[in-house]
Amino acid sequence: MSLAPPPPPTSPTAVRLSLAALPSYGRMPRLIDGAWWPYSYDLTSELPKLLAGLPPAWGQIGSVTVNGAAWFPCPGRMLVANQVVRLHLTNHPQAPPTVCLLAPGHGRWDLLVVAPDTPRVEAGRLMASATEGTIVAARGGRAA
Repeated sequence: MSLAPPPPPTSPTAVRLSLAALPSYGRMPRLIDGAWWPYSYDLTSELPKLLAGLPPAWGQIGSVTVNGAAWFPCPGRMLVANQVVRLHLTNHPQAPPTVCLLAPGHGRWDLLVVAPDTPRVEAGRLMASATEGTIVAARGGRAA
């Protein structure tokens, strides 16, 4: 089966995000809740776009954990849409290429991060695989 790449964004600031459907009754929760394909390795520029593109039902994200080795240096917290978001950076080089989003009282979501320099077709395949639940995390390459 050939997977089509994601459609081009409507603007350079559009978030490239693909979310999995909610699990059906009786099914186990997913390990990966979707995929995010940022435009750069600058988390302070990319994170506000990601958070703005999330479903309102996820609530306000208060804490974000990423592989610090995969991103340009960034502060331990930042103001996003008039709310402080705490940034936790793992320092382990083998940390998975994911972003973990925590919203107090709402839950936790883990998204596969597709490296910004990933070719379009490969990014589409990774994003589709993450939303279908057929991969847990990408291997190799530079990812968050």
